[in-house]
Amino acid sequence: MDSRFSGEDEQPVENILRNTLEIEEDLMRTYLITAERIHNNDELKNRLLNFAEGNAKRTKQLIDEINKA
Repeated sequence: MDSRFSGEDEQPVENILRNTLEIEEDLMRTYLITAERIHNNDELKNRLLNFAEGNAKRTKQLIDEINKA
């Protein structure tokens, strides 16, 4: 098994989690900004807000995992 995921070397796992956290935060911001710009399509606006909410949950989970690492 790849040592990055076996617990033998925690630093690379933490780096992966931090990089993923940055990606999730960027996506969340993008979804929120895009949703704010939509005025004529409530369905799309709601879907984007739901995407952002999902990213917020994953962001919290990643922060929890980083704190454990």
